Amino acid sequence: MTKALEGVRVLDLSHVQAGPTGTQLLAWMGADVIKVEMPGRGDITRGQLQDVKGADSLYFTMLNSNKRSITVNLKSPKGKAVIEELVRRCDIIVENFGPGVLDRQGFTWERFQELNPRVIYASIKGFGPGPYVDCKAYENVAQCMGGAASTTGWEDGPPTVTGAQIGDSGTGVHTIAGILAALYQRERTGKGQRVEVAMTDAVLNLCRVKMRDQQRIMKGPLTEYPNKEFGDAVPRAGNASGGGQPGAALRCAPGGPNDYVYVIIQPPCWEPLMKLCGREELITDPGYATPQARLQKIPECFSIIERWTMTKTKFEVMAALNEVDVPCGPILSMKDIYEDKSLYERGFLIEVDHPTRGRYVQVGSPINLSDSPVEVKRSPLLGEHTDQILDWLGYGKDEIAAMHKDGAV
Repeated sequence: MTKALEGVRVLDLSHVQAGPTGTQLLAWMGADVIKVEMPGRGDITRGQLQDVKGADSLYFTMLNSNKRSITVNLKSPKGKAVIEELVRRCDIIVENFGPGVLDRQGFTWERFQELNPRVIYASIKGFGPGPYVDCKAYENVAQCMGGAASTTGWEDGPPTVTGAQIGDSGTGVHTIAGILAALYQRERTGKGQRVEVAMTDAVLNLCRVKMRDQQRIMKGPLTEYPNKEFGDAVPRAGNASGGGQPGAALRCAPGGPNDYVYVIIQPPCWEPLMKLCGREELITDPGYATPQARLQKIPECFSIIERWTMTKTKFEVMAALNEVDVPCGPILSMKDIYEDKSLYERGFLIEVDHPTRGRYVQVGSPINLSDSPVEVKRSPLLGEHTDQILDWLGYGKDEIAAMHKDGAV
């Protein structure tokens, strides 16, 4: 069966997380992703957070499956010639170097266009045009400057970043949306184009509902929030949804750090919830019977429900609430997820064999195409495909040997 992006070639000049997240998605969809790495060291994440001595770290393997690796010295004239030849033969280039790094090496957008007018060049940077354009950004910097941290956490606590990698991986996914759109447009125009995504922009895009609330708070307090006081900016609201339907994480038995279940109170849910909690009198009590009445005492409402949830495990609570159509979700630890057999059965968690680190678990593709199933393969060893790719580019055996000797590859 052919893959969705079969025949599409990607020159992956990216490293760490934002770029590799996106190029891995392209590889899973069938593109031939050629990852360019520094000779001798490779992507810096190969050696970061190592848990198996002498083996690529999980940080690297989790973000670079299904790719080919070639080592090229970008400072070597022969190495630069290899990159230029790859540009001529690839459909897409992806990079997330610091501002100006590739330009200073002579690899500008204009140069790429000269080499290949059909190429799509995707750049990921920390910031868009403006006062911070030359600044570097990392995951948590992007979360802080994209609006996420200021709206996350508890009212009386500090700004908090989320464990979800919305700055790096979130930007990678946004980048792929732009690349695929450019690839589709090229079918009509025959021309490539530049795709630019800033990490802080991607984070803000994921915080649109908070920008909604910033405009609402200018007209008065946000009554859907549980906060007692409001200033002139969107506050941190703990686990409240901050709009829509009230929600909260409630304690469950046996009381461990992740023994919680998130419960949402929609208007039709109040009656079945009160029946489960043994508080039927509150179904018709004027102080609780309507959403408007409950809005004035949201913490008390959840306290009533929590007295019931604390008598059951989070999975028992989920089973009971789903029986009566109450939206909920247990707080799953990474250990819970790692041990969830159903995720392996449906192929979203996959055990992969690796020649140096042994078996490890890889998160599969969250995107499923009916006619282009994903086959997850291990990440490449450093420079594993260097000679293979050079041979494909037309270099002879003697030339390849000389390039290795000169440190060009």
